[in-house]
Amino acid sequence: MDLSVSDNNEERKELLRKFARDAPIEPGVYLWRDEENNVIYVGKAKALRHRLSSYFSGEKDPKTAALIKRAERIETIIVANEYEALLLENTLIKQYSPKYNINLKDGKTYPVIRITSEEFPRVFKTRYIVEDGSLYFGPFTNIQAVETVMAMVERLFYLRKCRVFRKRDNPCMYYHIKRCCAPCCDKISARDYRTHVKQVEKILSGDTTGLIIDLTKNMHEAAAALNFERASELRDTIRAIETLQDSASSMVVDMDENARDYIASASEGVLTTFTVFSMRGGKMIGRDLFRTRSAAEEKESVETFLMSYYNPSVPPPSVIYIETISDGNSQNSGKTGGDSLKKWFVETFGYAPSIQGADDRRHAAVLAMARQNAQEDLRKRLKERGAGPALEETMQALRLNRLPVRIEGFDIAQLDGKHPVASLISFKNGVPDRKNYRIFKLRTVIGIVDDFAAMREAVHRRYSRLAREGKDLPDLILIDGGLGQVNAVQDALDELGVDCDIVGLAKRDEELWLPGSPEPIRLSRRSEALKLLQFVRDETHRFATSFNQKLRSEDICFSVLENVAGIGAKKASAIMKAFISLERVAAASVEAIAKTCGIKPSLAHAVKTAASLSLADREAAKKRLTSGDDRSKAKVAGNAAGKAVARQTGASLAAEAAASAAAEAEPDYFPARPPKGKQSKGELH
Repeated sequence: MDLSVSDNNEERKELLRKFARDAPIEPGVYLWRDEENNVIYVGKAKALRHRLSSYFSGEKDPKTAALIKRAERIETIIVANEYEALLLENTLIKQYSPKYNINLKDGKTYPVIRITSEEFPRVFKTRYIVEDGSLYFGPFTNIQAVETVMAMVERLFYLRKCRVFRKRDNPCMYYHIKRCCAPCCDKISARDYRTHVKQVEKILSGDTTGLIIDLTKNMHEAAAALNFERASELRDTIRAIETLQDSASSMVVDMDENARDYIASASEGVLTTFTVFSMRGGKMIGRDLFRTRSAAEEKESVETFLMSYYNPSVPPPSVIYIETISDGNSQNSGKTGGDSLKKWFVETFGYAPSIQGADDRRHAAVLAMARQNAQEDLRKRLKERGAGPALEETMQALRLNRLPVRIEGFDIAQLDGKHPVASLISFKNGVPDRKNYRIFKLRTVIGIVDDFAAMREAVHRRYSRLAREGKDLPDLILIDGGLGQVNAVQDALDELGVDCDIVGLAKRDEELWLPGSPEPIRLSRRSEALKLLQFVRDETHRFATSFNQKLRSEDICFSVLENVAGIGAKKASAIMKAFISLERVAAASVEAIAKTCGIKPSLAHAVKTAASLSLADREAAKKRLTSGDDRSKAKVAGNAAGKAVARQTGASLAAEAAASAAAEAEPDYFPARPPKGKQSKGELH
C-alpha cells in the first residue's frame, strides 16, 4: 500500500497522518520512503495503524521529527504475527540500510540450529549458513528458548561435542558425565547414533507431541514428590519447546535456498490488485503491489499480469506459486500456465518456470499472506474511489430515473409464523447508514406463513409514515425475494400513492426482478452493481434474522422460568432483565438471585436449578445432533448432564460464595451496543 504526497510540508504531513489512521490493524512491517523513493526507515508493529498513528501524536524527538520531514510516502506489509514482522524487519534493514535505522555493523542474524552432514553428526547453535549438506532449523528470535532446548537435547541424546571427529582409545570427559555416547571409541554404532539424530530432527521439525506428554508426566511426578526444582526445570523445558515450535515455521525466512515468487490477487468489479512476495536465498526480499483495471476472465488476467511483470530486468524464478484472482475473500488457489504462456517464457528467457498452486501448508500460508496484502490495497482503492461507479452501473442496469444514492432494503424473518419481523436497512452512497436501520414486529401474520402479506405490511407501515411526515422517499427499494414479493410491495405502494423504484434480488440465481416484468435482469457475477445490491440484500437478511433469533431466545428463556412454581410472566421478565441470559442465571449464586430479584432463597434455588437443567438439556440436544447418536445414548447423556447439574446446585458454601462474588462483580445492566464490527440494533416500529 502506497501514498504519494505533494511538496507542501503541511499538506504532505496531513496526508501521511491520514494514511496512518487508515492503515491496517494487523501486525506487519512499514517502510518510510523519501521523494526519491529511497527507503529511509523500516519498522515493525503489532498493530500497524496504532504504531503509525503514534508518529503524529505528542512531542517527537529530533530523529522522529527529521524522519517525518523527509518522508514522502509510507508502505505497509502485512504479516502473520509479531515474530514474522521481526524477521522481515531484520531482512529489510540489511537489504536497504535505511538512514534512520541503527546500523547492524556486525552483520549478525538470528540463530539457527545446525545438524552436520557427517557420519556422526553434531547438533549445535550457529548464526552462519554453510552449504555443505547440513540440515538447518530456524531462524529463532527467542535465544533463551534455543538455549533451553539445546540443553535438553544434550541431556536426552548423548551426541558428540568435538569439532573434529577422530578415533580415540579412551573416551573424553563428556562420556563419563553422560553427555556423549563416545562414537570415537566405538561405544555406539553409526546406525544407533543416527537413530538419536533422527529423534532430534523430529523435535526441531515440530513433532514434539509425544515428548511433551512424557515431560509433562515427569513434571507432575516431580511436583508430587515435592521436587519442585526439577518440576520447574521440566516446566521451562516444555515452554521452550512450544516457543521454539511456534517460531520455527517462519513465512518470511526459511532454509530453502531455491528462488521462488508467491503471487495472489483480490478483485472487485474491474479493479484488481496483484501482490508478489519474492523469496531469494531463503529470505523474503520484498513485496510488490500492482493495481490493474480489467474485465477479463481470471485465467486471462493472471497470464496478462505474468507477461507484464516478468521482463529481462526481472526474470522469473524457477518456481512461481500462484493463486487465481479472488472475488474478495475466496480461498481458492489454482494453477495457470497454458502452452502459449510456457512458449512465451521459453522464447523470452530460455526456460519456463514451474507455475503451480500451494503444494503444502507453508506455501499456502505465504499465499494467504500475499492475498491479505492484496485485499488491504483493494480496500484502500475502493475507499478512495467511492461507490460512484457502482451506483451509476446500478442506475443503467435497472433503467432508473436517478442515481440510487439512498437505497432501502427489506427482508422477513420468522419460524413457522412465530415472532415474524421485518428488517429495514438503509444505504447512503453505497455504504450502510445504520442510524436509519429499523425493525418491524409484524402484526397481521402472527401464526401464519405469508411472506407476501408480511412484506406488504412492513412496506405499508414504513412509507405511510414517511408520507404523513412529509419526509423524503428512498431512490430505490430492494426486496429480498423474487417477482411475487416485488409485486406485493408495488401493490402496497400503489395503495399509498407512493411512486418509488423497486427491485427484487432472488437468492437462487442472483436474478433481479422489476415489478410486472416477465423476465429477470441477469448481471455478470463480477458486476459492481450486482455486488452492491447483494451487499444490501445480505445486510437486510442478517439484521432480520438476528432480531428474530433474539426474540425466540427470549421466548425460550421466559418459558423456562415461568415453569418454576411461584414465578409468573412478570417475575420471569424481571429476572431476565437483571441477568440478561439463562447462562448468567445458572452461573449466579442463590444469594445473588434472591437479592437481585427480591425473591426467597428457596425460590431462587429453584430458578437457578431450572436454568441449569435447561442449559444441560440444550447441550445434550446439541450433542445428539452433532454426533448422530441413537436415542438411548442421547438419554444417557441427558441424564448425566442432569446429575452434573444436581451436583452443581448442591456445591459447597465456598463455591457458592465465589459464584456470588463473581455475579456481584458484573454490571446489572449490559448495554445493547454490539461488539466492535457488528451492526447496531436499529429501532422498533
